[in-house]
Amino acid sequence: MSFFGNLYREELPSRAKIVYMYLKDRSNAEGECWPAIKTIAKDTSLSKSTVKRAIADLIHCGLLTKESRYRENGSNSSNQYFLKK
Repeated sequence: MSFFGNLYREELPSRAKIVYMYLKDRSNAEGECWPAIKTIAKDTSLSKSTVKRAIADLIHCGLLTKESRYRENGSNSSNQYFLKK
């Protein structure tokens, strides 16, 4: 079975599947990546709000976790995503 086999069986909207495949393509060997919402939206031709909903879908079904990252001065940086295998 392919890596995405479980993803295909999940009851997920297509937006979530697209974003998951994008994040998988951008992730390192440990399943970590940190692209900006704007970058994901641009690269997948989805709106930023659709990408945010897709990420929420993936978190809800347990395929993704998200951790906020901050700069040394305390301001927001990018999110770090962890893909579940």
